[in-house]
Amino acid sequence: MSINMKTVGFSSMLIILGAALHTNAYSAQGGKASFNAKFDKSNIAHSDIILRKKLAQHGIVPVQPPAQQNPAVVALGQSLFFDKELSGRRNISCATCHNTTLGSADAQSQSRAQGAIGLGPSRRQKGDERFDFLPRNALSLWNRGVSGWDVMFWDGRLSGNSSIGFTSPAGSDTPQDFTNALGAFSAFPITPDEEMRGFTGQLDVFGQPNELGALSDDDFVQIWDSITARIVNNDGYDELLQNAYPYTAEKDIDIVDISNAIGAFMTEAFTALNSPFDEYLAGDSEAMSPSAKRGAILFYGRANCVACHSGNLQTDLSFHNIAAPQVGTGRGDAAPLDLGRGAITGNSDEDFQFRTPSLRNIELEAPYFHNGAYDKLEDAIRHHLNPAAAIAAYDPTQIEFELVTGAFENDRTTLRRIFSTLAPELKPTGGRITESEVKDILSFMGALTDPSSLNLHDVIPNAVASGLPIPD
Repeated sequence: MSINMKTVGFSSMLIILGAALHTNAYSAQGGKASFNAKFDKSNIAHSDIILRKKLAQHGIVPVQPPAQQNPAVVALGQSLFFDKELSGRRNISCATCHNTTLGSADAQSQSRAQGAIGLGPSRRQKGDERFDFLPRNALSLWNRGVSGWDVMFWDGRLSGNSSIGFTSPAGSDTPQDFTNALGAFSAFPITPDEEMRGFTGQLDVFGQPNELGALSDDDFVQIWDSITARIVNNDGYDELLQNAYPYTAEKDIDIVDISNAIGAFMTEAFTALNSPFDEYLAGDSEAMSPSAKRGAILFYGRANCVACHSGNLQTDLSFHNIAAPQVGTGRGDAAPLDLGRGAITGNSDEDFQFRTPSLRNIELEAPYFHNGAYDKLEDAIRHHLNPAAAIAAYDPTQIEFELVTGAFENDRTTLRRIFSTLAPELKPTGGRITESEVKDILSFMGALTDPSSLNLHDVIPNAVASGLPIPD
């Protein structure tokens, strides 16, 4: 085909050139299918150029894995993580709320701990035992041992590292020789009565008094000393303690040693850095689907998800008010509301702010938000795109059925208060996100799942050192 450039307008020229390219591709490759394949490959290559440019702009590079953990310390931590000896009534372990078969969480909007029996969504009140819902959704444990993860809990009430020290609800009683924030984290779920410590006057599984129940939640040192004594005085732990801490006398073992061991096990068990996205970052352009790539371009571009879900683990470890539906029990003096970070700092401008969760393995840890308000990841994403519309249409029946009645605080005063400090980062930067684009963002969320995390049965020990049963 010959073209006289002098007699053809610019727009017409583009049309003619397009037709020529189509004709040549069609005839040279043997038909329409070959042309479409060529066109698709061109689009994918173009997507890769755009995506890699955006990743470079935001400094997204492969995550540096945690340092190798001491196997003997990990072995001790593994037994402790699954051992109910750490709870006042010897009826709950760390694994009850951070289960290896439930995305390292418990698949409940708000966790059921003391006074309940069973696992995950099927966990229910045991007879007429005293039972209180825990006020928050159990966070996952994925990648908490990665360097820089220095903020724990939804409201950040525990933070720090070995260089700058640690702050926690224990105030001046906070030990300062934890390995990292993950190690420190392990010392705190054992202290509240409704969580692991148990209530006053209750008996343990052997019918013996729960000596921890008489203490109060803020008796941190006494609680920690009592838990440590249980472990140290249990003959089943003698060899594990000796192997893990060969240069520490038994009398000198303390809660830091116990917690650091649990932290070492969690680092070993729950580091998940081999997702399709990780492979893509490492240079494999075929690791993600075209839809996931489009979703990533939106995530790091027009949808503006990166404003909060920044960094290599898709979290800025900071706090934002995304106008999460106020459902469930609420927390503290503000109940039935949960003020989040504002309750810790006392700054009303930080009310309803919660820490940005990492999105690694996010598919595995429904329900979503600090109170498990959304059962489906797609609904959680749509909430970010239009919080006002999402709350107006919110269906509270997706949370635990015991919480449904009267659990949704959506009166005008409450909503006005929530939306007065709404995070400005929520607004997309380039117009409305379409239905197909929501699906693409979901595809990218799927590309953040490490396949090895789908089955962690191999980290469950056959038995724990105390001899207590593992199953809940």
